Parts: sequence; structure tokens; C-alpha cells
Amino acid sequence: MGITDKIAEIEREISRTQKNKATEYHLGLLKAKLAKYRAQLLEPSKTAGAKGEGFDVMKSGDARVALIGFPSVGKSTFLSLMTSTASEAASYEFTTLTCIPGVIEYKGANIQLLDLPGIIEGAAQGKGRGRQVIAVARTADVVIMMLDATKGDVQRELLEKELESVGIRLNRMKPNIYFKPKKGGGLSYNSTVPLTMCSEKLVQLILHEYKIFNAEVLFREDSTPDEFIDVIVGNRVYMPCLYVYNKVDQISIEEVDRLAHVPNSVVISCGMKLNLDYLLETLWEYLALICIFTKKRGERPDFGDAIIMRRGASVEHVCHRIHRTLASQFKYALVWGTSTKYSPQRVGLTHIMEHEDVIQIVKK
Repeated sequence: MGITDKIAEIEREISRTQKNKATEYHLGLLKAKLAKYRAQLLEPSKTAGAKGEGFDVMKSGDARVALIGFPSVGKSTFLSLMTSTASEAASYEFTTLTCIPGVIEYKGANIQLLDLPGIIEGAAQGKGRGRQVIAVARTADVVIMMLDATKGDVQRELLEKELESVGIRLNRMKPNIYFKPKKGGGLSYNSTVPLTMCSEKLVQLILHEYKIFNAEVLFREDSTPDEFIDVIVGNRVYMPCLYVYNKVDQISIEEVDRLAHVPNSVVISCGMKLNLDYLLETLWEYLALICIFTKKRGERPDFGDAIIMRRGASVEHVCHRIHRTLASQFKYALVWGTSTKYSPQRVGLTHIMEHEDVIQIVKK
């Protein structure tokens, strides 16, 4: 029995098993086995095949966005509209067969947009070019899931399931669980909150499935067995996802209104170029980027060339971005903008910058 058969068998048993107090340990064990087999499935085979066409693209720009979706939902048209890159678009499926990069220039930032080949059901098991597409998606800062508005929520559910099975968690925070394997001493199990889903016995059973007998576990939130398994495996990627419903010109206004109010969703039409500005604005928010302008002493700020940083960046981060030795020569900085109580304010290296702040660095 191959790994894919074992995975299918476990999935069938999970769906057959009724969820109640008596079966929670059995379900926990099944989920642990399922995660283990899926991890094996994603490991590259020992016998390397013939070298094919290069697929991954070198990371460039200030952020990376992966564009994923089923074939013929409008990904290539979207890339051509948003960037100066022309990606072949046609009315038949699988027009795009490799990874095509483009650059969105927005608010002074260069955002790398990757048009990935269409995903099909069973991509996580390697169907189509599923595994390669998903491997590239894991390296992105944000995933744009392009969906066909005329197909309802079917595509979204299938894609979420494919990404979930390979360890990509969309719009979710990392579970607040401390886990550390030890050399001896058995299991040390504690929690700072009342737990309703993970008992000590279940935690022990799951750890034994992974051949871990000595460990320290501290739950800081009421987590599910799935979240605990994610912490043990340790290679999960938690990333923001924007659900973009294309072809809204082909559905009723009531359906457009319903989709527009779904959390983390934007409705657009590539064919009629509708709502693309709002999509860019929302994408900027999801990427959590800020622009910072520099100023030399006695001169006006340079608004033509912004430094692009992540939200939460400090003055020290800005110094490192300008020059690696600047932080060691730093005396103080003058900052104008919304991060200060008054302008200019004299600040140190730990001051947190905000969008469109102006900074003047004074050296020792």
C-alpha cells in the first residue's frame, strides 16, 4: 500500500468516525498519522529524475505575492493588467505552464507578483505541477487566491484543502504553544488556560506517534489537536491570503454584494477592469509595508526615493537598510510624521517608524 493509499484510508476513517468524548483519542492519533504521511509525501524522492525546466524564481523587490487558482480563472489576465509583464492568456485551460514573474509598482514599492500554473484537485499529491506550485507559494509574503465568481465557493474550499494538506495555514496565527523535546524526564505538561480539546493523555498519544517520549509542553491558549500537531511538525507556514473573486460582471448584483462582504475578500472583473485600485490598496494593507523618506541636514526631504520597510520597523532597521555600518555610528535621529508627538522629534534606535515618516540621521 502506497503513501497516497494510506492517506486516503485514514481520511475515510476520520470521516466515518463520529466526534464524541469516546473517540477523541482515536481521532487525535489518526490526525497525527495523517500529518506524518503527508510530510513523507512532500519529501523529494531519493532518485532524482531528469533535469526539467527551472520553476522557482529568484526573490526580488520589497515583497512577494503568489497568484494561485484553478485553470482559466483570469490569473494571467490579472498579471498583464497589473504589471508590464505579458503572460499568455487564452480561453482554454493550462495556458500558463511555468512560473511567470511580474512587478507591481505601487506607492514607491516594487511588489513581485508570481503567476503560477493552475492548481487542480489532488495537487498536494503531485497532480499537475501541484507540488512545485505549492512550494513556490510557501515562499510568498501574501497569497492571492484567484477565484471564479460564477463557480460559487466550491473552488475556494478545494484550494484551501490542498494548501492545508501541505502545511500552508491561511489567515491564521501560529498556535501559542511552547514545545521542546528533551533527552529524559518524561512528559512535562502544563497550561495557563483551561483546555477543552487537548488532554494530557491525548498529547502523550500524539507525541508517542512521533516517537517523542520526553518533552516539555505548555499551552498558552485552548488549542485543537491539529494545532498541536502543527507545532510538533514545525514546518507550517502561516500567511495572509486575499480571496479575489474575478468575473463579477457575469453574476447578479446580490451575489456580488454577498461575496464582497465575505472576510478577506475582494470582488473584481479583469475583463471590464473593475475594482482593481481597491484590490491594490487592500494588498498593500495585507503586505504591511510602509514608506520612509530620508532627509539630509539643511535640505528638503527626498520624496522621490522612499525606503520600503515592514510595519513595526525601528530606526535601527532603517539604519541597516541605508548602510550596514550606520547603526554603529548613530548619535540620534530627527523624525517628522505620525510616529512622533511633535515634529521634529529627537529619537533613538528603538523608535518605531510609521508610514510616510521623514527621518534625518545624525552621526557621532
